[in-house]
Amino acid sequence: MNLYGGQGNKLIEELEALPGIGTKSAQRLAFHLIGMPTEKVERIANTMIEARRNVRYCSKCCTLTDREVCPVCADPKRDQSVIMVVETPRDLAAYEKTGRYTGVYHVLHGAISPMLGIGPGDIKLKELITRLEGDVKEVIIATNSSLEGETTAMYISKLVKPTGIKVTRIASGVPVGGDLEYIDEVTLLRALEGRVEL
Repeated sequence: MNLYGGQGNKLIEELEALPGIGTKSAQRLAFHLIGMPTEKVERIANTMIEARRNVRYCSKCCTLTDREVCPVCADPKRDQSVIMVVETPRDLAAYEKTGRYTGVYHVLHGAISPMLGIGPGDIKLKELITRLEGDVKEVIIATNSSLEGETTAMYISKLVKPTGIKVTRIASGVPVGGDLEYIDEVTLLRALEGRVEL
């Protein structure tokens, strides 16, 4: 329905296409942007364009960064021999909020889901296996407690165990079907500290 003219409707439609943004939120954002000074809108637009052009995968852990190697992987204080495998950069951020994990990460950018046609070749598993050729002592599997997350965890465990590297899975405390990015730091910390070997 064309309530606001072509440009207003187009802006609402583009915003509504973003994840987690419904029609009402898209309208609120559109009206807010239209009411802002032009310079501020241009700054937001330019920041989005620059981020899209410059943000890429870390060459080590595959998280998103604007550098060759992300700040976590580049930190000399981090234990490079312990790798926590997570599904998304948001999951990495959730664990970083605990302030207690001192290892490094590997971001899969998804989980194995035969129902959705996502197989092992569609996520960053090859990159993980390549990293295991280095001096790695433990792989902590911190995928979500969903069917896809559990499938991915078992697949990784079967790949890693023959190498002799210790494989652990985060403990319960993370609710089944819950996404890590929405879980509080205390629950995440308990899950990390109570992890078990697979």
